[in-house]
Amino acid sequence: MKPITLKYKSQAVAKLYFVGALALFLGQIVFGITLGLQYLIGDLMFPAIPFNIARMVHTNLLIVWLLMGFMGSAYFLVPEEAETELYSPLLAKILFWVFLGAGALTILGYLLVPYATLAEMTGNNLLATMGREFLEQPLPTKLGIVVVALAFLFNISMTVLKGRKTAITLVLLMGLWGLALMFLFSFVNPSNLVRDKMYWWFVVHLWVEGTWELILGALLAFVLIKTTGVDREVIDKWLYLIVTMALVTGILGTGHHFFFIGLPGYWLWVGSVFSALEPIPFFMMTLFAFNMVQRRKREHPNQAAVLWAVGCAVMGFLGAGVWGFLHTLSPVNYYTHGSQITAAHGHLAFYGAYVLVVIAMISYAMPLLRGREANPRRAQSLEMWSFWIMTIGMGVMVLALTGAGILQVWLQRMPTEGAMSFMATQDQLRFFYWLRMAGGVMFLLGLLAYLASFFVGPGRAEDEALHESAQQNGALPRAA
Repeated sequence: MKPITLKYKSQAVAKLYFVGALALFLGQIVFGITLGLQYLIGDLMFPAIPFNIARMVHTNLLIVWLLMGFMGSAYFLVPEEAETELYSPLLAKILFWVFLGAGALTILGYLLVPYATLAEMTGNNLLATMGREFLEQPLPTKLGIVVVALAFLFNISMTVLKGRKTAITLVLLMGLWGLALMFLFSFVNPSNLVRDKMYWWFVVHLWVEGTWELILGALLAFVLIKTTGVDREVIDKWLYLIVTMALVTGILGTGHHFFFIGLPGYWLWVGSVFSALEPIPFFMMTLFAFNMVQRRKREHPNQAAVLWAVGCAVMGFLGAGVWGFLHTLSPVNYYTHGSQITAAHGHLAFYGAYVLVVIAMISYAMPLLRGREANPRRAQSLEMWSFWIMTIGMGVMVLALTGAGILQVWLQRMPTEGAMSFMATQDQLRFFYWLRMAGGVMFLLGLLAYLASFFVGPGRAEDEALHESAQQNGALPRAA
């Protein structure tokens, strides 16, 4: 692959974020496998790492590494789209270390200090914000996230304002600002349980089925423009259509969380109808990706990035669309709510929609950040193998969880009398939990293969061709 230099030097700050995100991703998967084993061996690592702490670390690492991936993607994408250097590369570097340090201290707090003691130590009695799933962070961490987010948005917004405005940067900014604004509801923790659940879903649902979808659309559009050479006008039209449908269905689709928490009955209809429409934007995203690849005007040397991008569209549709629809209608959700079917949907949706789009962005950007247009063929081959290993591993996990969920509903939820107890039901699901473990280990092997691809160099023939190309371009002196 021919050596290149970055068009905008400030894009180099993205490399910090990508490396940090991948390290946290690895930690998330290790804790996920630990959780899977704790389902089967109940006292594994107890009392050092109880199940609730391991789960907290697993889910918090997921959020932090995806946010770090979004930030790195924005720092790489925005200068190129705006055709100007980043407003402040120094601020971006400082924010990375602040974010990483705050995240690391929070995880250490979870692991080393009892959660109740951590809450007492960090001022939860002054403003109670801890204890809710995904939002377990102590008050100082939450305040730090707000400061980092505002400084990041200032940096990105100022870059866009001083440069070219495109549909991609507009949609990306809408998603990033929306993400930050929705997080403010994590500071609201009313004593009324119904209101508490409403505000909680304003963060969780309106992130993953609202603002994050805008970020997803912008990043996917950017990668497809760069790797296919399709006219920007065509991609912009698709992007606007997908984003409109995502917002129309996603915002009112929040209602599928309001079915059984004490809100009026009309939410059964609103939530069911608009949730049933939520697969549409993901199906449109799949058509969009395949359409752009078919209409491509160039064969980009980075075929691994194309695979991740197309895989994101397909797996996002399956996870968020198909598996989401399986249990979103209120008559069905009455039985499946909080079962392993929910876990199956959550794992596949996060993997398909957000994990894959961040990896697609890293796969496209990292070779450029390392001074080449694309990785060597051997590295790309290993990277593509890692995609299939991770995807098949995730598929095994999701099918296992789906089977466990169906059996759980049958034994525990549907009988009107003599229903099996929760723990007795869990004993009946052990086969599926072992199957899930197999999928989890396979996923970890795929991730390790992906990380290993960064260290694979070109083969001898490819290395000689690269050397000759560098000589022709004047990058190296010719032999006398």
